[in-house]
Amino acid sequence: MKVLNWGLIGAGDIARKRIAPALRDLPNCELVPICRSNSSLAESFAKEFGAKKWFADWRELVDDPAIDAVYLATPVFLPAEQTIYAANAGKHILCEKPMALNVKECDEMINACKANNVKLGIAYYSRFYPVITRIKEIIESGEIGKVSICQVNAFEYFEPSEDNPRRWLLDKTKSGGGPLMDFGCHRIELLTHLFGEIKETKSIISNNIFKREVEDTATAILEFSNGLNAVLTIAHSAIEPQDTLHIFGTKGSIHVSILNSGELKLRLGNNETIENHPPNPNFHLPLIEEFTEAILQGKQPEITGETGREINRIIEGIYVS
Repeated sequence: MKVLNWGLIGAGDIARKRIAPALRDLPNCELVPICRSNSSLAESFAKEFGAKKWFADWRELVDDPAIDAVYLATPVFLPAEQTIYAANAGKHILCEKPMALNVKECDEMINACKANNVKLGIAYYSRFYPVITRIKEIIESGEIGKVSICQVNAFEYFEPSEDNPRRWLLDKTKSGGGPLMDFGCHRIELLTHLFGEIKETKSIISNNIFKREVEDTATAILEFSNGLNAVLTIAHSAIEPQDTLHIFGTKGSIHVSILNSGELKLRLGNNETIENHPPNPNFHLPLIEEFTEAILQGKQPEITGETGREINRIIEGIYVS
């Protein structure tokens, strides 16, 4: 079996829970070095996941001739520089979402990868949820008729302490924005995957609970080229968590109360059917597996830099509108 040798830059919570385990466990992946700015923590992290090397400087990791690809699990203000450097070193890149602070940085990343003939993928892992595949099948079959309305809520109460390692998300120069950037981007990617191009946006961006640089609540009305209207509400300000997707058509509707659970309710007239399509316990694993196979087979990954750029473009439009 062909194997892709990986380097992992960033060793935060998601890297520990999902990314490093996937790179360790997938048969077509080999986790060679990891990078963490604290060298003692880098060593313990590397040994925990079977990596052979560890670095405190990400440039040293990228320059390692033993690796073919890098996973960038770093805050939003870092991947543009890291991607360009890695592309110039001939490494393929899989980058956490959102891929950059703005569209200009996205373009620079894409151009560097094209110039060096390396692949760039973005970690919109929910694209690979079986429930999303099933929803797309239902919509395309016409079973619920012509879809006219979609509603999405994503709420995660977030009031970090001064010493919280995720507090950088409140610094606009590092995060690019609030919850709309952090996890709203996932929902926008899913909506474009299901329904196509967004041609117009209108929005309300507010700080109705917290005084901070970035928004705590965002509501966007999205008009798609096919006529569909979608309402997306993203919040750090509501204590009740929400992760919903409701799709209404002329013949029926689809309801997902918790996207990460995979349970789907299909309503056609007076009949309701419940289906279960749970995701892989490690949400990142199918994403990393698909990207790795694409590299090994010389194909484009399903979620490219252009995909990531489009999501950043839409988010910029929502902030402006």
